[in-house]
Order: sequence, then C-alpha cells, then structure tokens
Amino acid sequence: MTMLKELAAELIGMFVAEKWLTMAVLLLIAVTGSLVDFIGVDRLVAGVFLLFGSLLLLVASICHAARPPTH
Repeated sequence: MTMLKELAAELIGMFVAEKWLTMAVLLLIAVTGSLVDFIGVDRLVAGVFLLFGSLLLLVASICHAARPPTH
C-alpha cells in the first residue's frame, strides 16, 4: 500500500512541480476542445493541433530546464 502512495505522490509531484507547464497543457486541451465544440473544427485537425502543441510545450519545457539557474 505504501508503494501505491509513493507512486501517487510522485505522479502528482510531476504535475505540480512545473506549474507553468501544467497550466499550458490544460489551456491547450481547453482551446482544442473549444475549437471542436464551438467552432466546428474537424477532429483530425484538432488532433494535429494538439499533437504539435504538445510537442512545442515539450521543447519549451526542455529549454526551460536546460537554462542555468539565476541567483
């Protein structure tokens, strides 16, 4: 049981540690869903938007993590 608690804490910690990344992913999902529901964008186009948006956020996260810390 403690192993499951540690796993859950680690997973939650991954999402909470990078608050800007978490908010950006949630915003990307919300915008994509809104495009499909309200504007009527094709689901395949929305999927491509979601794919490339996620890849862009991944690259931004890597660049952010590679920066030297400022004092």
